[in-house]
Amino acid sequence: MSRQPDNIILIGMPGSGKSSVGVVLAKALGYHFLDVDLVIQQREGALLQQILDVRGVDAFLDLERDVICSLDCHHTVIAPGGSCICREEAIGAMRALGTVVYLRLSLEEVESRIHNLATRGVALRPGQTIATLYQERAPRYERCAHISVPVDGQTLGETVLAVREALGL
Repeated sequence: MSRQPDNIILIGMPGSGKSSVGVVLAKALGYHFLDVDLVIQQREGALLQQILDVRGVDAFLDLERDVICSLDCHHTVIAPGGSCICREEAIGAMRALGTVVYLRLSLEEVESRIHNLATRGVALRPGQTIATLYQERAPRYERCAHISVPVDGQTLGETVLAVREALGL
């Protein structure tokens, strides 16, 4: 039997299922679950979209990096926000924390899953679309991840199983 990773970090585009998969995966493995977006909201006393609207994208990305770099946990499934790969220090911190798993969706699937872009707390620059965001981030997710798991067209249960299999669990 293979050794379980100390932490599992789920990365991917908004809508890829990081939080949903993370909760179910953590329960199945007997791990804790940590949603970085919720940590940011609790720390700042504001919703992600409010932080983005008031402070701007760069300040938000710096805040997200700081939170990721401050994580100190064990036996935890971690779901950072989709922009977690926008700061090199955050990438290094995630890779050092445990096994980074990229939940890889096609652009078409991402677009079909995201309907509340204006209020969802997605770090979009003026004029940026989901398509341009995807083109910018997909190579970064691939570079950051230890393991890439295609999840197009899967149910939550199927994705959890695919992640477990990819991790050898």
